[in-house]
Amino acid sequence: MDYDLPEEVAAFKDMVHRWVDAEAPKSSAREMEAQEHDYPFALWDKFTAAGFHGIGIDEAYGGQGGDVLIQMVLARELARSLGGLAWIWGITSFAGVKSIGLYGTAEQKQRFLPEIAAGRLRAAIAFTEPGGGTDVLGALRTEAVRGDGGWVLSGEKIWSSSAHVADYLLVLARTDRNVEKQHHGVSLFFVPAKQDGITITPLPKLGMRSMGSCSVAFDSVFVPDDLVLGEAGNAWKMLLPTLNNERLMVGAFCLGVIDGVLEDALDYMKQRKAFGKIIGQFQALQHYVADIAISQKQVELMLYHCAHLQSKGVDSGMESSMLKVAAADAAVAAADAGIQIMGGMGYSAETDMQRYWRDARLWKIGPITQEMARNGIAERLGLPRSF
Repeated sequence: MDYDLPEEVAAFKDMVHRWVDAEAPKSSAREMEAQEHDYPFALWDKFTAAGFHGIGIDEAYGGQGGDVLIQMVLARELARSLGGLAWIWGITSFAGVKSIGLYGTAEQKQRFLPEIAAGRLRAAIAFTEPGGGTDVLGALRTEAVRGDGGWVLSGEKIWSSSAHVADYLLVLARTDRNVEKQHHGVSLFFVPAKQDGITITPLPKLGMRSMGSCSVAFDSVFVPDDLVLGEAGNAWKMLLPTLNNERLMVGAFCLGVIDGVLEDALDYMKQRKAFGKIIGQFQALQHYVADIAISQKQVELMLYHCAHLQSKGVDSGMESSMLKVAAADAAVAAADAGIQIMGGMGYSAETDMQRYWRDARLWKIGPITQEMARNGIAERLGLPRSF
């Protein structure tokens, strides 16, 4: 396999790189980060003007087109500066583009995809249950029961990022409890977020602060049949390809963080002086930065390999889990080494190393923990299921 980017993808990467430096520099990310729960609508609007919300959406629906590799290149370049705030683009891309684009009806695609591409619709994901974490199915208590012309939804979700500003929520709920296996009888709904019966409460957290994460309570919320995505009761099987894509996106975001860390570490090491010389001459610090560069190349190759497999329609579940684990570990280690290289300034809110560390640390927990991902890899290698 040729790992060089195709000419048009390389040109797109260069364009986004320059756009980020001009329109979303690291200094702006620090300013947004300082405003907890103050959603950066201006950043969303910049993405709209640049056409980023249309990436991955067919031109027939007003999008820019672009395969999974183009999407991952965009994710990487945004995260190089924005870190976890790149999810401002990524959440709607996943919740809307991936979900509706893959298993929405023709009417749903025509209704929603042009709105997403034009930046007029924000979506949020509401899968995780209080006390459930990675055990999405085992902890699933949110329930939808049949009503007249639709469903009545009740329950609670947590860690729904950007739910407080979302137009729609992608909600996983149980619609049948009389099933042999827990992944049966589960349905997916695209729920209007601003309606009676929905209460959204922001939650304080360590990183990605201005994006906001929320708890969402549903109290007998009516959802019409035309907002059920795919086949009712069969959502889990339907979701697996999109969850696989989410792990690629996390890998790309982690790679972008490594890119940003390496940039900042090198700049600092070339300027900062101690003991009569620039600290870039210190062997121990050279080893730190070499390790960051090594992990950057490893994650890059894994990401491109996974994108290639997915673009060919090959089952890449194990490879995408390997990517997610390796990328999250590498991003956190890189940011931690970056803090060590910069010393007190790495810990300071005036620089970006601490922001990269706080954002990347989440990716060792979600969307699936490192431990659960490793369990899945071991199972695919022929070992018995551990959970």
